[in-house]
Amino acid sequence: MPLHKWHLYCIDVASKECDEVYAILFGNCSDEEEILKLNPKDETLLLENRFNCLKEVCKYYDNVIPVMIDVSKCRNPDWSEDWNAEAPLVRKYIKNMAYVYSSEESYSDYFAHAYPEAEHHIVDAKREKYPISGTLIRAMETLEEKQKWMVWNE
Repeated sequence: MPLHKWHLYCIDVASKECDEVYAILFGNCSDEEEILKLNPKDETLLLENRFNCLKEVCKYYDNVIPVMIDVSKCRNPDWSEDWNAEAPLVRKYIKNMAYVYSSEESYSDYFAHAYPEAEHHIVDAKREKYPISGTLIRAMETLEEKQKWMVWNE
């Protein structure tokens, strides 16, 4: 949170390598409520606004489909996210996938379990092309700083 230039870069890479790409926004994640409480005036973090932004970005690609998946009911007893409960929700949109894209090597074991037919493509793991994350953006003090990195639809 929010949609930023690295996300756009990942979508761009996937769109060039695949015939069809699903850009998935997981909404109502376990940490989302806390993030919104800490940033009450930041409308870019609202789920509806983030999904609208993703839909606008995807219009520039003939082969990218935006999807929002509500994961509010995918919780472990400790309230952490239950990724095993998320996988069937993804499967409603994507029955069989050849690739899954992320920047995180640490996701490889999970992806191998959840989507065994898919090859995990790690895109710019060191974030050299766009050295940014949602955490870094939320820590920035001014909107001007944030806007340098964000993809935002006004």
